[in-house]
Amino acid sequence: MTALTFTKMQGLGNDFIMLEGVRAPLQLSNLQLRWLADRHFGIGCDQILWVEPPHSSLNDFRYRIFNQDGGEVANCGNGVRCFTRFVIDQGLTHKRRLRVETQSGILEPELLDAGQVRVNMGSPIFDADHIPFHATHNGLVHSLMIGDQQRSIAVLSMGNPHAVQLVSDVEQAPVGTEGPLLEAHPDFPERVNAGFMEVVDRDHIRLRVFERGAGETLACGTGACAAVVVGQILQLLNHTVTVQTRGGQLVIEWFGDNQPVWMTGPAVTVFSGTIVVPTTEELCHAGR
Repeated sequence: MTALTFTKMQGLGNDFIMLEGVRAPLQLSNLQLRWLADRHFGIGCDQILWVEPPHSSLNDFRYRIFNQDGGEVANCGNGVRCFTRFVIDQGLTHKRRLRVETQSGILEPELLDAGQVRVNMGSPIFDADHIPFHATHNGLVHSLMIGDQQRSIAVLSMGNPHAVQLVSDVEQAPVGTEGPLLEAHPDFPERVNAGFMEVVDRDHIRLRVFERGAGETLACGTGACAAVVVGQILQLLNHTVTVQTRGGQLVIEWFGDNQPVWMTGPAVTVFSGTIVVPTTEELCHAGR
């Protein structure tokens, strides 16, 4: 067994275990990550964020993202805000604006006053091969069979794949039933985050997201970015939009074409501690 120091954080209720591997390298297996994320046996979280030194001296940090199922993913909007607060609060940097390496590229978060973090999330990706998505035609909107229902789905990537559909009432949307079916749809070889968006007016949307590898979360930062991009392309939304999730509000800005999407929202430390992590062999023996 290994004693592991951690910090628990949340961004609009999307919760994270923060692990610091800058001053000393971390070694954790897929089974150990799954155990940490388990809300009954471990600490519990939607994702684990693993902070490391950068590969390039031009950047400040690298961070990796693991879902509840132990699978590594490329991007997490709420996570990068929590990451920013974490490295500053831990004294790992004195900068308020950072360059951060992720699997999806370089992100540039900035700590604002009152604990808000603004992040350049990069430009949306529409090329099917890079989402990835098995498209039958070019364009944003596609028709897919979800269970026994034909649905119109807007498909894009914000460093991770998103499938967004418009609904008249997000509280009545079939997130729990169609979310898992869309996540595992065969046209998405790396699975997909399923977003359900209700347009309130040109400046406001309500959003729920069933995240791949995590299920429905209280908020999804990249999902909010993807939804606002879709709404703007469909000429339903203005350039600056307030996104209401079940966990709170984000402000998303996008000015079209090849411009980056900007996300602003909170990041909160919940608690810190040390936990004894079973070895991979012990978890295998226990059937975890």
